[in-house]
Amino acid sequence: MPRPRTRRRLPLLAALGALPLVTAGVMFANIGAASAAANPGPGFPAHYAAPYAEMWNNPSTLMAAYNATGNKYYTLAFIISQGTCNATINGDTAVTDAGWNNAINSLRAVGGDVIASFGGAAGDELASCSTVAAMQAQYKKVIDQFNLTRIDLDIEGSTLDNTAANDRRNTALANLQAQYATQGKTLAVDYTLPVSPSGLESNGIALLQNAKSHNLNVNLVNIMTMDYGPAMDMGQAAISAANGLHNQLASIWTNKTDAQLWAMEGNCPMIGVNDTSAEVFTIQDAQELEAFAASKGIQHLTFWALGRDNQGSSGTPQSNYQFTNIFKAITGGTTPPTSPPPTNPTTPPAGSTTPIHGYGGKCVDVAGASSTNGAHVQLYTCNGTNAQQWTHTGNTFRALGKCMDVTAAGTANGTKVQLYDCNGTNAQNWTLGANGSLVNSGSGKCLDVTDWSTADGNQLQIWTCGGTANQSWTLG
Repeated sequence: MPRPRTRRRLPLLAALGALPLVTAGVMFANIGAASAAANPGPGFPAHYAAPYAEMWNNPSTLMAAYNATGNKYYTLAFIISQGTCNATINGDTAVTDAGWNNAINSLRAVGGDVIASFGGAAGDELASCSTVAAMQAQYKKVIDQFNLTRIDLDIEGSTLDNTAANDRRNTALANLQAQYATQGKTLAVDYTLPVSPSGLESNGIALLQNAKSHNLNVNLVNIMTMDYGPAMDMGQAAISAANGLHNQLASIWTNKTDAQLWAMEGNCPMIGVNDTSAEVFTIQDAQELEAFAASKGIQHLTFWALGRDNQGSSGTPQSNYQFTNIFKAITGGTTPPTSPPPTNPTTPPAGSTTPIHGYGGKCVDVAGASSTNGAHVQLYTCNGTNAQQWTHTGNTFRALGKCMDVTAAGTANGTKVQLYDCNGTNAQNWTLGANGSLVNSGSGKCLDVTDWSTADGNQLQIWTCGGTANQSWTLG
């Protein structure tokens, strides 16, 4: 069995992203007096993507990523103490730093939020704090400064094996959860831990068992699905580790349902080339992992790291922010599914009327609820209106009295799908294919979410069938 390895991160020495590392005076805006970050925004949805943002890069990277992708949630890496029991940004910058406080405020102003991550491979987190009280005070300093409702404890290497520090940490965090609860506040605690493709190793399990013994409410366990060593399919290894973790969580939290256990999971690959060139997490791996996570109701997807999300830095073919755009499709929803959707939709009874659910949890919809010929058939937030009610008659899908149709009976990839008078042609003939696909008889191609975008109003198209998540549909 390959042994889990930790992320290789060198704060303030080398950036993992393509952006050149700049001097500390430019990286961190004026250090000194800074008001606390704004009050928390609307909070986190039941499922979300929050890529790690390296805090040794410029704070402007948060809003740059949001403006490019629309993704609203990020994990700030890292808060560490460097052996001094003094929580700082990467060991040398005060958490009152104006640049990062302003960046958090800007993101919350558009409805987003951040998770502060303590630890990582290069720092001792707060393990150097020798008492529960001292450790608790340092966590509270950061939580109150950034007005956090969620923190991440990235515990790796020798820190993970420090059982005394683990016990102090779990005690301190349980105390803080109780204190904030008396003030009507919530503190969600996430643990990020290394894994093998079969799940956590014994030290990670022991840490979680200790957390439970202190009545710490662990929100989720985020596994680092990276750097195993030998060459392997990194997407399938991430899925395998998630399945292993599910069984391990069930052995600790025996009172939780299957759905609740899946909702306790997070998954964090290193995008592109890992620390060994034989391990590469590709765009296809990301698509497979996102589809798996969505089907299981996994709460959280992230990756190492935002600065790598471009071809020059990840070392794998991609467009800028392509991994962020793929993972953000999981964002939304309030209740995780209790079981994955069927891989082949069951044909509803003749004449039955149902919504068609698809990528990102959204529905097939007629733009503007218009019955005009040529009205766009699009992806849209499910809302139960007649524009999303499709009657399956024969091999047609009908809404508002008209049929789902391939524009001009086209057969080329990218031909758009529309609503049109029912006419019995193959452009309106759809069959149920493998992996939940809807196959157009006239072209032999699949109903497809254009460019993997879950934006409301994205017009659907036909594309060569590939068994991908953006071609998977559930009737009903």
